[in-house]
Amino acid sequence: MNFIDEFRDKESILALKKLIEKEVKSPINIMEICGGHTHSIMKYALPSILPKEINFIHGPGCPVCVMPRERIDTAIKLASMLNSIFCTLGDLLRVPGSENSLLDLRAKGADVRALYTPLEVLEIAKQNPSKNIIFFAIGFETTTPMSALLLEKVIEQNLKNVFFHINHISVPEPIEAIMSDENVKINAFLGPSHVSVITGCGIYVPLAAKFKTPIAVSGFEPVDILESVLNIVRQINENKSQVFNQYKRAVSEKGNVKAQNLVKKYFEKCDFEFRGLGLIKNGGLRLKDEFSTFDASKKFDCAVQSKSESKACICGQILRGLAKPYDCKVFGKACTPKSPIGSCMVSGEGACAAYYKYSKVNA
Repeated sequence: MNFIDEFRDKESILALKKLIEKEVKSPINIMEICGGHTHSIMKYALPSILPKEINFIHGPGCPVCVMPRERIDTAIKLASMLNSIFCTLGDLLRVPGSENSLLDLRAKGADVRALYTPLEVLEIAKQNPSKNIIFFAIGFETTTPMSALLLEKVIEQNLKNVFFHINHISVPEPIEAIMSDENVKINAFLGPSHVSVITGCGIYVPLAAKFKTPIAVSGFEPVDILESVLNIVRQINENKSQVFNQYKRAVSEKGNVKAQNLVKKYFEKCDFEFRGLGLIKNGGLRLKDEFSTFDASKKFDCAVQSKSESKACICGQILRGLAKPYDCKVFGKACTPKSPIGSCMVSGEGACAAYYKYSKVNA
């Protein structure tokens, strides 16, 4: 099987489109949790080929987008310390803090490094034994096992100059927070695929049952997404609320148990402040007390005074599914990928970045 071409096949796409058009009976608001899905939906112009009854709503599945300003400011403070090397993943370097960004700080001479993999920290630590290596760990369940593996290697190799600031978060809790909002208008979810490779699709069964909401764990290609939408349409027509695993080629019911156990060995649940969603009970992870020696938040002063977010930015509403990028007055004007005001325009997985990159408005 060709895992690319077969899932972009024009005839398959058109056939699925016709089935959805034939079977949809009422408006359906589908939240795609993962930012990767948002980009695929916009890249392949799926809203323009699907019937008007299908409305995609963008969720909080971009880990950089949901980092609150306080944690960005904490990262900047840690990166500003003398005798330190600050390391992290993804687009975090470009997210604006209260005064500047990590990228601004690096331009002024701070040793701030974007990694391809957390394991790069091991070599950095060995090459710089007199410096404190700060690993600012971010991401949902997809990247958490890598941080756990890094900690295991640090312990095995007896490295004393590596410290972790943990900002890992999980998917089920923000979904529950969104669905508990009295203003929610979501009828179904596209479940995140990369996250589900680790967690397994079974993790969503309690949510689907509690909120009577279908969840289709979907791949990223257009055929994947349309198959998932068709299943959602059929579930709603039949008054069902089940978890459908469309992405069986990568996702199982129980997921990667070895990775899950590695995470449980080093981390425990904690409350976490999400940008736009507020404090969510058990929404994040922290190092267990027995590994506090490696905890940057206990080793260094991480206290910050953060300014409030720009009033022009509506990232919080977008992450809650209450607005779309076009609803923002500064979208594509004062706020662009080159000069972002909000995190949703910064990250490669952000909804605003997806709309800006693929929308005909910017053609």
